[in-house]
Amino acid sequence: MLNRPVLNKLLEDALPNDVLLVESVDRLSRLSLDNWETLKSKINDKKLRLVVLDMPTIHQQVTKKGIESEIMYVINNMLIDLMATMARLDQQKRVERIRQGQERDKAQGKRIGGKGVNKELHERVKKRLATNNISVEDIAKLEGCGIATVYRIKNLNKK
Repeated sequence: MLNRPVLNKLLEDALPNDVLLVESVDRLSRLSLDNWETLKSKINDKKLRLVVLDMPTIHQQVTKKGIESEIMYVINNMLIDLMATMARLDQQKRVERIRQGQERDKAQGKRIGGKGVNKELHERVKKRLATNNISVEDIAKLEGCGIATVYRIKNLNKK
């Protein structure tokens, strides 16, 4: 289903012949084929005019009259479908490459996700913990980190 609350609200509020202006087709079309078809149906049912900034042929459709406008409408719909398919395939490839990279990193024992370890912070916290005369809360305040971070560092050093 289309889980795009702002877009759905816009489509609800739109009136026939309103212009739906988008920067690029891929801003709308990184959807599954079924969801793309649903979105196109909603746009067509509301009789909205889709104008894509990076698609010059749409500008011709808007400025032409009569049969020329209708021909440009058909051509633009085909181009939009083609561009949507290309954007969807590009997104799928990107996701697959990310997944492959994560699997490779995991196989090499690398940490996946997160910010990684701030070694300098860890060293400073370890030094403060070694003094034993300062609370975990005070260390967190002094080092500008969370209490949980101090406890995590403390527990790592017990091992």
